[in-house]
Amino acid sequence: MRIERVDPADTDAVRACHQAYLAAQRADEPEPWMGERRFGGWLAVGWIGDPGEVWLAADEPGADVAGWYRIELPDRENRDRAPLELMVRPEQRRRGYGRALLRHAAVRAAAHGRSVLSAPARNGGDGEAFALAAGSKPELVDVQRVLDLAALPAGRVAELRGQAERAAAGYSLRSWAGPVPDDLLEQAAAMYNALSDAPRGPGTEPEAWDAHRVRERINDILPRFGMRAHSVAARHDASGELAALTTLAVEEADPVWGHQFVTVVARKHRGHRLGLLAKTAMLDLIAAAEPQVKRVVTWNAHDNTHMTAVNEALGYVPSGQPGTWWQLDVAAVSAA
Repeated sequence: MRIERVDPADTDAVRACHQAYLAAQRADEPEPWMGERRFGGWLAVGWIGDPGEVWLAADEPGADVAGWYRIELPDRENRDRAPLELMVRPEQRRRGYGRALLRHAAVRAAAHGRSVLSAPARNGGDGEAFALAAGSKPELVDVQRVLDLAALPAGRVAELRGQAERAAAGYSLRSWAGPVPDDLLEQAAAMYNALSDAPRGPGTEPEAWDAHRVRERINDILPRFGMRAHSVAARHDASGELAALTTLAVEEADPVWGHQFVTVVARKHRGHRLGLLAKTAMLDLIAAAEPQVKRVVTWNAHDNTHMTAVNEALGYVPSGQPGTWWQLDVAAVSAA
């Protein structure tokens, strides 16, 4: 077995890892799956620009990739942690690849001063069994939900939007496509900072955002993924500040899916149904701007009961088993 580092600029290596990713996803995960461009962008820069490393395992030079991992190395908050994505082709499982890749990841994490690995896995699947066998402890449970737009009753979105608008007197909407506009960078940063009270695993620090970070780690990264992003914000008319924000993106390689990203309401503006207002306005926007979208996928922490209630009112239903983020001490892996 060979374990070697992947250069995200090496298109052949990225393609080989993507093929292994697809094989694993088809066995473990319901749709949607990442296309090659989005996958390659993620390998290169993660989701928000934190540094990372990618390593693959194969039997010999030129052989199919049996498995790979990407380790993230946050450079601002959570510098004791190394989030990990590790995948092995179904036909190569239980042959030592996963364990070898995990040990290798622990060595690399330790080399960067990290003491904790954290990784997601679907409940009841091979990933959960692997995490338990490695001695991991559960951190946070997430639930994937999907909205089938064709199954929405006629007038349902308009009805819910009307309810939200009546509760949101004194607020107006603004939308945009692509990067956050320059005049909203500071306010968008405040919206991301409002996520600090969202459920998270024990010991995980919230991210601190400013305008530079939004430009660098949202706007500059977005083009790498081959996705078209759309955002809707609710603005407090009296103060002019943003009170809520939601973003949805469509992958060019699989445009029938909408990927719901962040939805957040600033604490002092909660209680006006702004989350529902923003999300119903987004569905209206997508119906006009991306009429080919048939389904929307989102993830929420199991403990995020408010956003879950909003999504269920819209018609989202669970897709697959919940997923759990697992935590594992680097030293324990290295000593095993």
